[in-house]
Amino acid sequence: MAERRKTFLDHHQNLFLRLLLAFFSIIGATSSDGTEVLRRYERVRFRSESLLASVSAGAAPSPLPSSSSSASSRVYHVTDYGADPTGKIDSTAAILRALSDAFRPPSNRSLIAGVADLGGAELNLDGGSYLISSPIALPSSPAGNLKIHSGSLRASNNFPTNRYLIELWPSQSSSAYNYEYITFSSLMLDGNYRAGGIAIVNSLRTLIQSCYIVHFASDGIWIQNGHETLISASFLGQHITAGADPGERSFSGTAIRIDGNDNSITDIVIFSAAVGIQIAGQANIITGVHCYNKATGFGGTGIYLKLPGLTQTRIVNCYLDYTGIVAEDPVQLYVSGSFFLGDANVVLKSVNGVIKAVDIVDNMFAGGGGGVDIVRLDETGGAFTSIDQVVVKRNSVNGMTVRSTAARASLEANGTIWTIDFSPILLFPNRIDHVQYAMITSSGFPNHALRNVSANQVVIESDVAVQATVHVAVEQCQGSMA
Repeated sequence: MAERRKTFLDHHQNLFLRLLLAFFSIIGATSSDGTEVLRRYERVRFRSESLLASVSAGAAPSPLPSSSSSASSRVYHVTDYGADPTGKIDSTAAILRALSDAFRPPSNRSLIAGVADLGGAELNLDGGSYLISSPIALPSSPAGNLKIHSGSLRASNNFPTNRYLIELWPSQSSSAYNYEYITFSSLMLDGNYRAGGIAIVNSLRTLIQSCYIVHFASDGIWIQNGHETLISASFLGQHITAGADPGERSFSGTAIRIDGNDNSITDIVIFSAAVGIQIAGQANIITGVHCYNKATGFGGTGIYLKLPGLTQTRIVNCYLDYTGIVAEDPVQLYVSGSFFLGDANVVLKSVNGVIKAVDIVDNMFAGGGGGVDIVRLDETGGAFTSIDQVVVKRNSVNGMTVRSTAARASLEANGTIWTIDFSPILLFPNRIDHVQYAMITSSGFPNHALRNVSANQVVIESDVAVQATVHVAVEQCQGSMA
């Protein structure tokens, strides 16, 4: 019995010695990257300690993990490819090698037609900060179901100035969409005032979440064509500041630029840029966004809607902080539940003179008492001539001038004519489409009628002089929505 136990121990001691030899051969074959050596050492050390414990206890050790199980992992650590997590040397080539391996489909399955399913592969940045000298561009082969996460990328001083740190932007593609279901999460992207942040071209169902994008020269995020990009819970700013920056007048660039349809921007803070969000596409939604990028007084814009005649944008529960909204020829625009601080307002800009189906309702406006209109018409490029279904009302205002498409007033007088001037409040000049009034008097039953509504003044006349109070309600361009 003792002999059998001695044989058992000798056998496993030999295994342990072979394992140690394997460990030293790993170190000998490894490059001088200390991080890589340490990672492999820790794996072997853990296995060695387990084996020794098994031998001492006289139990059979568990088998070594097969190389096939390691090879089957779809998590690619960029440090395994030689990327420097300290940011001292250029890691572009190493990260691209890891990305190339991640882009090898594990099967012949696909997402939308023509887009290979990568099976949920991950490119893990291992919490490092990497210096890159050219874009981390996804391979041209259409693919999806990939996540890039957990680290920082910083543009080097020789990064090309017309490119982005990360690009979903193939040089050529035969598919309707280049990529599908690509996720960017927990990333810090530093453009070093040379590069943009992320460029997404003709991609489907892309997610950008929990990212911090700064020092961009052009755009923090640029989306062109494609469909259904979701941007959420992220921070963007050309300069790292928390407001009242002495260089605010010189802020440039655009934090988020969307040239496409059906995208969502949710729970975003934009703390510096000339333009917070610029949209030239249909059916986009913006919710829970705080813009304090560059004050309107310094030439900045919080949200710029630049698709004249086909806006189809919803802006809900946002905070426009000293920077406002500009919409060119808005058609189907909804702004509600938002807070405008520091004389921030909504500017409706005429390009071809069209404004239709616009709702600006139930917002709060706070200003400095300088008489700034909460909603203003910019007709420097020509007057609005095609106007229908515009509703501006039920807004709470303090320190700014109320503008509305609906108003009420009362006037008490003794005479035959009652004139009520609505021009200080109505949005459109010389336009009243609907009037309701009531005359209350305790003396007699005079005949009375509405005589005139020109210049946004309502004139009511009676056939005899009488002491009366007139109550009037007016509406502009309500159209079929009234």
